[in-house]
Amino acid sequence: MKDGEHFFFLADTVWSVFTNASMPDWITYLEHRKKQGFNTLQINVLPQWDRSKKTHTPHPFPIDEQGYYDISQPNHGYFDNARQMLMEAHNRGFEVALVLVWCSYVPGSWADKLQRTVMLRKNDIHRYVALVHQWFSMVSPLYIISGDTGFESDDIIDYYTIALDTIKRLSPQSLTTLHIRGRLSEIPTRLKESDKIDFWFYQSGHNAQHPEMAYTLAQTFFNEYPEKPIINSEPCYEMMGYSRGQYGRFDRTAVRKAAWQSVLSGASAGITYGAHGLWSWHTRDSVYGTTMGEGFLPPYYWDEALDFPGANDYAWLKNLITRHQLWNLQPYAGLRNSPEPIRAARHGDHLLIYVPYNIQLTLESESSLKQATIVELESQKTISFPLARKDNNVVIPMTSFTGDCLYILHDGSFTL
Repeated sequence: MKDGEHFFFLADTVWSVFTNASMPDWITYLEHRKKQGFNTLQINVLPQWDRSKKTHTPHPFPIDEQGYYDISQPNHGYFDNARQMLMEAHNRGFEVALVLVWCSYVPGSWADKLQRTVMLRKNDIHRYVALVHQWFSMVSPLYIISGDTGFESDDIIDYYTIALDTIKRLSPQSLTTLHIRGRLSEIPTRLKESDKIDFWFYQSGHNAQHPEMAYTLAQTFFNEYPEKPIINSEPCYEMMGYSRGQYGRFDRTAVRKAAWQSVLSGASAGITYGAHGLWSWHTRDSVYGTTMGEGFLPPYYWDEALDFPGANDYAWLKNLITRHQLWNLQPYAGLRNSPEPIRAARHGDHLLIYVPYNIQLTLESESSLKQATIVELESQKTISFPLARKDNNVVIPMTSFTGDCLYILHDGSFTL
């Protein structure tokens, strides 16, 4: 909900804009995403550790001899520029979701062990978060307390609890969540049970060997966590290379599949899109370290990534949900012997089924469901026909479509 109205969170991932994007390029980006229908932007307040690197990186604070930020001397130029970027987004109607403490800034985290960059001291977190609030509160951000965290120790968890407590004290109306490491399903009890966390993020990630994480993690958060809105905050990014050095890239179909499998498995509050080259804001004068992080293939330039077609698929998903008011979709268990990658969810007299590969479907017979409308998602070709019943089941035959499809079963009144 936003201002008492239903709100489907459709975010784009631009972690690195504060360090890498020029203001004219940023405005070009904003205008493009606004036309597509995106409404939220995920940004890292601090320099993204695995961003595309330029010769000179602006830092928000000087770095002391021990490799820690000196919070007592904020770089006003950095924060002024960041605030102006946020104002440009805000003036165009975007929500901004700001990461406070990415795991790479926390000593002992998995990212720190992989490659140390710059650190934050735990006793500086309160003052740092207060500075962020001071500089950015005018755009009413959502706050993502952690970035890519694995919660490896109590000391690491302290960083996030301090940040959460501080921002909720300074800005109690701000919504907060946690961005957690890919494929992680465990959140420490003191954060899991905190009433200061307003909604759940999970990350299905970029490992091609585990595409099922898009829906299994949604199920875990839906069934096992305190009831709050759930969002897959980092499904596989379009044209991102597979993690752990495996050769290949996630194409339009793969990222679309991750989106629908997430939304129809319990994570129905929204979805985040990512394009390889935009999240790191890769420019023609920057260098991307393919050995950083999980070892991804080189990115496209940001302006090339801006035109990847998968963004339109995510916008279509959001438009379908909002136009037909399909809020709070509930996972549906009435499919008969269907493969796990086929996902289904219901809202009132509408049943949505995502079918990655063409197959006959059988489901429980329900009198309110009379018609099927099937959309081949990439071509946008559509067919409709009455539902047939046999032995107290609804049987939907294979269609002539060859691509992944969305089946919308309804009472006969639905029109795209």
